[in-house]
Amino acid sequence: MIVKELNKTLEFALAQGAQQVRLTYSKSVMNLIGILNGEVDKTAYALDQSLQLQLYVDGRFGTFSTNRLDQKELQAFIRSAVETVRMLEPDPCRGLPAPERQAKDAVTGKELELYDAAYETLTSAQRKELALKSSFWSQKEELENGFTVIAEEGEYSDSFFDSITMDSQGLFARHTETSFEIGYEATIKDEHGKNYSNYWWDATPLLKDLKLETCSRTAIERAAESLFPVNTDNCVTNLIVDSECAGKLVTPLLNALGGFAVQQKNSFLADALGKKLFTHKLNITDMPRVAGQTGCRLFDSEGVATREMPVIENGVVKTFFINTYIGKKMGVEPTIEDATRVKLMPIGGCSTLEDLLKEVGDGILVTGFNGGNSNAATGNFSYGIEGFLVRGGRKVHPVREMLITGDFISLWNNLTATADDARPCMSKLIPSLAFKDVSFSA
Repeated sequence: MIVKELNKTLEFALAQGAQQVRLTYSKSVMNLIGILNGEVDKTAYALDQSLQLQLYVDGRFGTFSTNRLDQKELQAFIRSAVETVRMLEPDPCRGLPAPERQAKDAVTGKELELYDAAYETLTSAQRKELALKSSFWSQKEELENGFTVIAEEGEYSDSFFDSITMDSQGLFARHTETSFEIGYEATIKDEHGKNYSNYWWDATPLLKDLKLETCSRTAIERAAESLFPVNTDNCVTNLIVDSECAGKLVTPLLNALGGFAVQQKNSFLADALGKKLFTHKLNITDMPRVAGQTGCRLFDSEGVATREMPVIENGVVKTFFINTYIGKKMGVEPTIEDATRVKLMPIGGCSTLEDLLKEVGDGILVTGFNGGNSNAATGNFSYGIEGFLVRGGRKVHPVREMLITGDFISLWNNLTATADDARPCMSKLIPSLAFKDVSFSA
């Protein structure tokens, strides 16, 4: 039924004078149960649906969105939107992508196997049972040794997302997925009465793969590891970053390869295409079409078909992420608007973080970033960190309130090894990483 209504909407926009139209319908449903100290603390339900319209009228362009989808109200909205676009300045670079670039294989929305039919049968009682099953509160004494667990706060949620993108060139592209998530924050108190907190989480499109039982326990264990931090002197040493937060160091590279940043010269990689700027060990590939993997998509927001492609290959920058508009502005061929599901290819023979620590020997392991920033134009960065001093391949004691500083080109040229432990629940498949000669300051 919704497809029929969307076709009517698209045809109405064309009838009002738009030469080209793209619309995206989105619907999301979420159920959430909060757990506090082993008991249900809150429940929530949310339903949202919206329609985004992109109108190309007499060489002008405008984007509009509404959640009022009654046909009568929608038609009045479209009339007003078309008139608004006519008042804007012309922009000859605006237009729909070439039809041959658009996805033809996203027909049902379920081609990537990201939808779990188990979602449809879940009852409120079953959701409550799943949430309570994840709690470790009644067993917390098993782990207490020199500390007391004083709070365990968690959330179980499941959600359904469905989107349809259509345009006046005949595009029809659908994406449907479910997601099941669990997350916990645990707070413990040491023998001196000082509190420490930490977290853990997991997410998956398939309910059977959700790691419910270990989430809270892992949060407690991570909090316990952070007991009694010791200040560490300024130094230049090896940096190891665990897979939970390693994406923090990859995201600035991807942002710098974004077409808008490149076109605006607000990117430290603006002139990098085809150049070897990084160590030959660095290989990052966009893999957006792997069935069953979180974050995969068959098309971007323009409806352009995704494909597997190298982003950085043996240290050489292989692509920018350029949508149709930026491509015309720059006078270059467009690619895809953004990285979808990037994977940093592991190097070396380490499988786990523990293996990586043994190989590196000495350094500082970062398990969390606390503030800081990076400069998109220069690639310089300064990040607050917390983690552990590492000696002889073993964690010696926690460290916190330190900074790492440097620039991303130098940092990635100092990549020495990785583990093979990327977390599949994350949008980027980045394993634990090791770098040499990184500056730390207290």
